[in-house]
Amino acid sequence: MRFLHAFMTATIASASLLSSCSGGNGANTHHLTQGIYPDTLRVATLYSPTSYFLYREEPMGYDYTLVKRLAEDKGMVLDITVAHNLASMIEMLDSGKVDLIAAEIPLTGEYRRRVTSCGPVSETRQVLVQPRRADRPLITDVTALPGQDVWVEADSKYYYRLQNLNDELGGGINIHAIDRDTLITEDLIDMVSDGTIPLTVVDSDIARINRTYYPNLDISLELSFPQRAAWAVNSRDKWLADSIDAWLNLDSSREAQSRLLKRYFELSKNEPASINIDLTKGHISPYDNLFKIHAKAIGYDWRLLAAQGYIESAFDSTKISWAGARGIMQIMPGTARAYGSSPEKIVSPAEAIRTATRIIKDLDKSLAKSVSDPAERTKFVLAAYNSGIAHILDAIELARKLGYNPTVWDGNVAECLLLKSKPEYYNDPVCRFGYFKGRQTVTYVNEVTAFHTRCKQYINQ
Repeated sequence: MRFLHAFMTATIASASLLSSCSGGNGANTHHLTQGIYPDTLRVATLYSPTSYFLYREEPMGYDYTLVKRLAEDKGMVLDITVAHNLASMIEMLDSGKVDLIAAEIPLTGEYRRRVTSCGPVSETRQVLVQPRRADRPLITDVTALPGQDVWVEADSKYYYRLQNLNDELGGGINIHAIDRDTLITEDLIDMVSDGTIPLTVVDSDIARINRTYYPNLDISLELSFPQRAAWAVNSRDKWLADSIDAWLNLDSSREAQSRLLKRYFELSKNEPASINIDLTKGHISPYDNLFKIHAKAIGYDWRLLAAQGYIESAFDSTKISWAGARGIMQIMPGTARAYGSSPEKIVSPAEAIRTATRIIKDLDKSLAKSVSDPAERTKFVLAAYNSGIAHILDAIELARKLGYNPTVWDGNVAECLLLKSKPEYYNDPVCRFGYFKGRQTVTYVNEVTAFHTRCKQYINQ
């Protein structure tokens, strides 16, 4: 799969820079010339749901997309280095290995002494995550928290904030600290959404992103003072900070920033199929013949291909996702071009289904090296179609390292994909492709296989 292999090679090359970013003799450094943008803008960032991540083999993230727009507007090549933590980014900036940090650097006295802030300024607070329920009013004041059960990660900033708030209120908040190694903040948000636990506390930016997956949540009650953060440059490059701020104040830049905020923090990222299909009538969709023709060409069950189309788009050829995926098979523009199509052509059902089968064939071939059983490999292929193969390869390696079965999806590799939302796992050396919110992919595999099972009950191959 030429597109995937080329992408993975480039990503590995970028990741390899990390080993030379802490210390060293500075051979890779250069100094900016006052008032002159460089040909290449060297940027450090972090894997995170807000700054930078890979989805279906395409780099994304609010900070990444905005700094990419800056580089394009200024005629610069963008060189991204993904660091493991804030401290390593600051060190890279100090040593001159990068020109700009495009990630949130807290606007505190400690960091103001080391860097010059610039670019988009964000404000985050800790907020209460609670479900919207017709039978129970929302908690709208912290004084109503005594008597409530609130679940947070043990030894986290959320746990200590709740303890302090409990002391301020005179006690009564039932604080439940969860210390399961595999638990992540996003798990707790999911558990509030499905009713497993009643309440949790997270940072507002994480809450906003997750509300795009769980629209039944309310995140309006603030529990802490705001923490402001922004991008940063080296203190000697204040002219660069001023220039970036001036660029961001342009009308065109403000409009682009507004669109990005809506894309990453507001647009729904979890749009379930919205049509009911009566399978007793002997067909799945208006495109059954297309599914049959193209699935046969790769030896694939056409009902499974149709099930993917149903879960991806409910067979809506006009659908465009928050990430830019298009058509009934929700193919990314870059992937369409890699397979000789285009974002304009891929909205055609015939073109979408044809391209989807070519993608599936390549995924199956790539994953055959890791998963020999064809039936089991199908789940891996579905997962890779949804997330991109890079994250699935990471999950396989993580499963091998942690003692899971790397050739079995359910309860094994699927569990390790979920771990890629947690820094200690996505920063593990075996994970080459960083942060990923795996829950949507695990859900996707379950939904596709469940609908496929229904189709097999009513419709012959």
